[in-house]
Amino acid sequence: MSRDIIAVLDFGSQYAHLIAKRIRHLGIYTEIHSPVTDIQKLKKAKGVIFSGGPSSVFGDDTPAFNSEILSLDLPILGLCYGHQLIALQYEGSVENLGRGEFGKAVFETTAESPLWVGIGSSSQVWMSHGDTVTKPPKGFHVIGRTKNGPVAAMQHESRPMYTLQFHPEVKDSVWGRHILGNFVKVCGAHPGWSMETFVEEAIEAICQTVGERNVLMFLSGGVDSSVAFALLNKALGHKRVLGLFIDNGFMRKDEGRAIMERYHELGYENIKALDASKTFLEAVAGKVDPQEKRHQVGATFIKVRDQFLQQLNLDPDLWMLGQGTLYPDIIESGGTEHSHVIKSHHNRVKEVQDLMLEGKVVEPLKELYKDEVRKLGEILGLPETLVWRHPFPGPGLSINVLCDSGTSTPQDTEGTLSVLKQSVAHSDYTVDLLPVRSVGVQGDQRTYAQPAVLVGTHDWDLLEQTAIQITNAVRDVNRVVTLLSPATLPSLQTRQAYCTKDRLDLLREADALATQALVDHGLMREIFQLLVILLPLSTEGRGDCVVLRPVCSEDVMTAQFAKIDWDIVLPLADTIRKLPGIDAVFYDVTHKPPGTFGWE
Repeated sequence: MSRDIIAVLDFGSQYAHLIAKRIRHLGIYTEIHSPVTDIQKLKKAKGVIFSGGPSSVFGDDTPAFNSEILSLDLPILGLCYGHQLIALQYEGSVENLGRGEFGKAVFETTAESPLWVGIGSSSQVWMSHGDTVTKPPKGFHVIGRTKNGPVAAMQHESRPMYTLQFHPEVKDSVWGRHILGNFVKVCGAHPGWSMETFVEEAIEAICQTVGERNVLMFLSGGVDSSVAFALLNKALGHKRVLGLFIDNGFMRKDEGRAIMERYHELGYENIKALDASKTFLEAVAGKVDPQEKRHQVGATFIKVRDQFLQQLNLDPDLWMLGQGTLYPDIIESGGTEHSHVIKSHHNRVKEVQDLMLEGKVVEPLKELYKDEVRKLGEILGLPETLVWRHPFPGPGLSINVLCDSGTSTPQDTEGTLSVLKQSVAHSDYTVDLLPVRSVGVQGDQRTYAQPAVLVGTHDWDLLEQTAIQITNAVRDVNRVVTLLSPATLPSLQTRQAYCTKDRLDLLREADALATQALVDHGLMREIFQLLVILLPLSTEGRGDCVVLRPVCSEDVMTAQFAKIDWDIVLPLADTIRKLPGIDAVFYDVTHKPPGTFGWE
């Protein structure tokens, strides 16, 4: 099929594939290329976009780049790292000013540009960078700025070459889609792609990948695996696809039974259920490191799968493994050439990768994002109750139960705490550090740091402003929470605690209370995902603390914390704190970036 193409150069950004997705949603087919690709491969494109990336343009790990690409007679758009790279290539000034911009920023246009046609002069954009372009190269002029970025956008004076420090591809950049649409117009590209087109291409790809073999599909009951299962059934037929729902003991309260009932209501008889909770609990027993826990869960899924094939006397060479892997799983696991590992996913552990090398894995959704999967589910005729179910990853609640050996050496936080207190000195909040660590993503790099906790006024906008201020100014903090219950921050210490059935059961109760609150107030569609996190923090060495983490997102790559009415949140927090063993309840007020959805 002949169609217009826009090429995306992937410098390892968490959002590189998201750029391609946004262009696809404008109806234009996209191809992702390495930064060192031969220019002959790009000549058929209508335009080229340089993605962001985790590296500094000055770093030892700076991706190799074929500078001949800049000589192509094509429109070029550089984003974040691409903005800095183009500035440096043309001898502009790029510096590390000792501060970054993460999350929301206010962007102002300062000159006319084809990119700005039809957009406002001031708008919210989404940032995630440490280096800053401080002076444009000769032949370029500045067309936009932010408070901390004097050269937040620039364009060439005679060529269709544009660069932006912010990420127009994320939904949180208010005019981002429009800006990308303007670039598509500059490229002269015409629509020729849709999700219906994807279904046709996906079915053809499944048939080619699977050949004469069959597929054993891991099912979690969630959106991704259910949609992948439906697509495999459409492509191969029910007799060649077998669904396996494994209860790993990490499910929500009463969820295993509800999942199987849902599948049977949909008419799927080619599904079997297996209770392997004891095996999974043994696999994570005594584990503290989040990455190790994820690896253990992923490896155990494969172990259980192999045992299941043996029990049914099925030839593993004739049965491929099916997974509902999405693109965010791959990129966060460091699955592209220059991307950094933010957190490993259970569907990308060594055991799975070994099967992939043997050609025994089929992942029909691996190029898609969550919102695209929901659209695909609707096209395939799945009910709204399933398509709009909240995401629930394979490791389930095991990665929401933070663990501690009780023997770790306390971190030296005096310096960080001093800077932290200075950053909120004129605010309405007192601030401290929680003695646990959580994962984050800053400048496309994985961070692992202690969260800050704010105590004071219950005002979402003020909390948001303060949290952004903290994470921009204090690089050793990637997450901010606020105390909900009790009214004053108790003295909390880490305690020895692992992922046990007792702690999982406690979390199940807290999670059920929080989920029911969303259901009762009609918020399940408004909230993209609700995570309830159990922390090994105690006042007397026996209890735990809970963090509520509801987020609003479209595609997982970025998110804003949900601002639920205080009349709902505060009574919920008091109810959760009445559960035996809960010493305090917090609310996560961090966007992504700099915090990931979960804490592990």
